[in-house]
Amino acid sequence: MTTLLETEALVFARDLIRIESVNTGVAAEIGDGETRAARYVQERLAEAGIASELVEGRPGRGSVVARLRGGDPEAGGLLVHAHLDVVPVEEKDWTHPPFGAEIHDGHLYGRGAVDMKNYAGTILAVARHYAREGIVPRRDLVFAFLADEEAGGVWGAGWIVDNRPDLLAGVTEALSEVGGFSVPLTGAEGDDRRAYLVATAEKGVAWATLTARGHAAHGSRPTPDNAVVRLAQAVAAIGDHRFPVHRTEALQRFFDVFGEARGLSFSDETLADDIASLGFVSSLVDASTRNTVTPTVLGGGRKTNIIPAEAFTRVDIRILPGQDEAVRDHLRDVAGDDVDIREGRWWPATEASVDAPLIDVFQQAIAEQDADGVVVPYLLQASTDNKHFARLGIHGYGFVPLRVEPGFDVFSQFHAADERVPVDALLFSARVTERILRTA
Repeated sequence: MTTLLETEALVFARDLIRIESVNTGVAAEIGDGETRAARYVQERLAEAGIASELVEGRPGRGSVVARLRGGDPEAGGLLVHAHLDVVPVEEKDWTHPPFGAEIHDGHLYGRGAVDMKNYAGTILAVARHYAREGIVPRRDLVFAFLADEEAGGVWGAGWIVDNRPDLLAGVTEALSEVGGFSVPLTGAEGDDRRAYLVATAEKGVAWATLTARGHAAHGSRPTPDNAVVRLAQAVAAIGDHRFPVHRTEALQRFFDVFGEARGLSFSDETLADDIASLGFVSSLVDASTRNTVTPTVLGGGRKTNIIPAEAFTRVDIRILPGQDEAVRDHLRDVAGDDVDIREGRWWPATEASVDAPLIDVFQQAIAEQDADGVVVPYLLQASTDNKHFARLGIHGYGFVPLRVEPGFDVFSQFHAADERVPVDALLFSARVTERILRTA
């Protein structure tokens, strides 16, 4: 029988999906969807007698923060956060309406079903459950429902850290995306044991612009310092370059657990083949083994018969913990002396302990619902709002618990058409999350 907690988690997730809080990253294109979603959350909290504060980094970019007091005043607070914005959609690519929150064949469809209105609905339901039942968690819980994560979190988490750190007073750890979803542990036929991945570290993210300069000239008279040619050579070199493997603590723990379960060594000699044998998990793990620099935007001349004076490329950089200067040095070496590098945003990686007591809490909560489930640390190749909270010394973890069928790749749902989550996985998430937040 479905409990009220589970029912509300599903209802709230569906209601939030129906609020079109699309974040294009372009200020002029963004409406008030995030604030409308924030007001919805605030109203549901108020119904349960939970006080909250709505803040706007900019008009329409609303976030809501609420605190439930815990029973142990000596314990550091736990920040539990979910973002209310979603990425844009191409509606023609969807089988079901992206903002319809429809349920088909046991799956909830909609933008945000996994990223991450499912978790926003879940933690909202948990907060109301505690208030309704008079449950006092072990430690202070700060619930944050945030704007702007999909464009870097500048007007959500980043703004709160810079302008309202008082809302996070006493917080020592944070819990949010991306992790908690189940993947096959052994891959052996008939063995359906599951690993639940917890992100104990996240790659840093940086953006830079590389510019090559030369002399403008007529296209009929080639020059030796053609900016387009110089840039093309640098882009090709960057594309061909492979950074060395760097075994972070989180990556090595993943290798240790999966290696034992699957009979793999993950040695330097077998690493590529061993990772490839992990199936759909392989792309997630492979990207976490090394730093990456990816050219994403190219620009130069406007007229075919004019050699432009300069050409540029923008690159997306993902950095392992402690590797910032190594990446800068590599980028300068690979790009060459003829190309200028201008850094834009540069957010360092985050890293928390793979042996923290909080991970034991995750394991205990999972075991109550899945006796064969094993919680396994890993390094997230992307970044979340935890990068902002890290500036306050808050250690972030990614764990949104979802038990899914063996072939369902949760990570592939992020930003995809027909984004969906199994309804029974969302109800599982509500049960496990309630246990985690009560005892963490």
